[in-house]
Amino acid sequence: MNTQVSIPAEDKPACIDFRTHPERYRHWKLSFSGAVAELMMVVDPSAAMFDGYELKLNSYDIGVDIELYDAIQRLRFEHPEVKTVVLTSGTSGMFCAGANIRMLAGAAHGHKVNFCKFTNETRNAIEDAARFSGQRYLAAINGTAAGGGYELALATDYIILMDDGNAAVSLPEVPLLAVLPGTGGLTRLVDKRKVRRDLADVFSTIEEGMKGPRAVEWRLVDEIVPTSKMAERVNERASEMALSSDRPEGVVGKEMAELDCRVDGDELHYPFLDVKLNRVLRTAELTLQGPAGEAPADLAAALESGDQFWPMALLKALDNALLHLRFNEPTLGILVFKTEGESNRVSAFDEFLRKHAEHWWIREVLLYAKRTFKRLDVTSRTTLALIEPGSCFVGLLADLLFAVDRSYMLEGQFEDDERPAPVIQLSASNFGILPMSNDITRLETRFLGEVQSLDKARSQCGQSLDADAAYEAGLVTFALDDIDWEEEIRLLLEERASFSPDALIGMEANLRFAGPETMETKIFGRLTAWQNWIFQRPNAVGENGALRSYGTGQQPKYDQQRV
Repeated sequence: MNTQVSIPAEDKPACIDFRTHPERYRHWKLSFSGAVAELMMVVDPSAAMFDGYELKLNSYDIGVDIELYDAIQRLRFEHPEVKTVVLTSGTSGMFCAGANIRMLAGAAHGHKVNFCKFTNETRNAIEDAARFSGQRYLAAINGTAAGGGYELALATDYIILMDDGNAAVSLPEVPLLAVLPGTGGLTRLVDKRKVRRDLADVFSTIEEGMKGPRAVEWRLVDEIVPTSKMAERVNERASEMALSSDRPEGVVGKEMAELDCRVDGDELHYPFLDVKLNRVLRTAELTLQGPAGEAPADLAAALESGDQFWPMALLKALDNALLHLRFNEPTLGILVFKTEGESNRVSAFDEFLRKHAEHWWIREVLLYAKRTFKRLDVTSRTTLALIEPGSCFVGLLADLLFAVDRSYMLEGQFEDDERPAPVIQLSASNFGILPMSNDITRLETRFLGEVQSLDKARSQCGQSLDADAAYEAGLVTFALDDIDWEEEIRLLLEERASFSPDALIGMEANLRFAGPETMETKIFGRLTAWQNWIFQRPNAVGENGALRSYGTGQQPKYDQQRV
């Protein structure tokens, strides 16, 4: 008999809170030894996010991954001294069994897809830390690493597998569950670890996985070590990896305080961000607010303010809001972005960030901006920007205009509104420090094949561009006067709401990532699209499908048609 998991239906999702703190972790333990930190997975079986399943064998659900994401963030911002992170398990004989199967079998389709997306983003954050922050990860696999557990290890820079006759790595989703390794496993095998395609095919269709010398020979792991020498070798290799890091020594990090969010009916109020939900139009309006004061006089003043530093405070709020909307408001299909504030202050902060970009903490702020904007890039919502009087789409914030699906800018002023006509302003920040998942900037993606347009945009850095100039330069989709504004925006929202959400998701995702394909775009585009489809197929989630049959002793019954 199948256990019913009490994950709410699509129209009434549970409210998942993405805020946490190490003192409240139920599934991870952090410890520190000089330049090396140990992030140990010890999942509490009784602390599942929802009712109806236990997190046995270090399996995980969204709650486990929320803590992992929080730990990765804190390691980057709060621990500059940490140069290598050892990812390991505190559960005997089990590194990680992957995503909890009972949870997947009973979860609503939308939750499964969003869960995989968040897990992917968290794995990518590990790789981002290694590539750009000088904080590398080592997986010490001291037991079985199956499915998502092995995918977690694949996100690290180096994998050491215990050679005890039992510890193994596997991706058993296809033969056991009729789904795909959903967090980048297939892509990382061939693109990152350069496993030969035919060998990857064999590996991905055997339930028991692989261990010992063959796991090294096939490049599934980097080395195997006897149990008696495991701890010594892990410490040795972690220290070796730390030598290549440029993270500072003798510096104290900045603690990340828990984010404040006040809920007032259908409004969410964060520091520097207000979110208004309209359930009739099915929209969420996100208004990003510029800084309340002037940019810091020097680096010391910025560091003193910690995560109250305006860009950092705004990013924390936007990151949380995007996750909240993704998981907790699935029927709000349109995100409308606005800004409010003084453009000269935003410009000053933007310049300050670039001036001090080599400092470890400012570097982390800029990398956080990149990751947060990427979360917007892969949203399954229509995204729009409205540029009105009082807005401050400057530099870093101007990149939002090139992240959204369409942007609308007012020509002139509104009647009885004394605020000056809106302008936008580009800076060097729009030409390199905020790449998309395709490893090029949003402007490069926008002007793919239009070198002259890109060069013209670059030449306009620092200029205040009104609606006519912005439209002529191709920086906004439409420029409207005040007579047409209200009606055009109303028709836009009504038309968008009348289309099939499924078709819009597919259309938007296909249009957003022009240009080069990378491992990351493959994971979010190709892999996610296929998994999304497979999660709806009876072979996986039907009454006799593999996910529901797993562990019952009954064999799944497959429809043998190839679609």
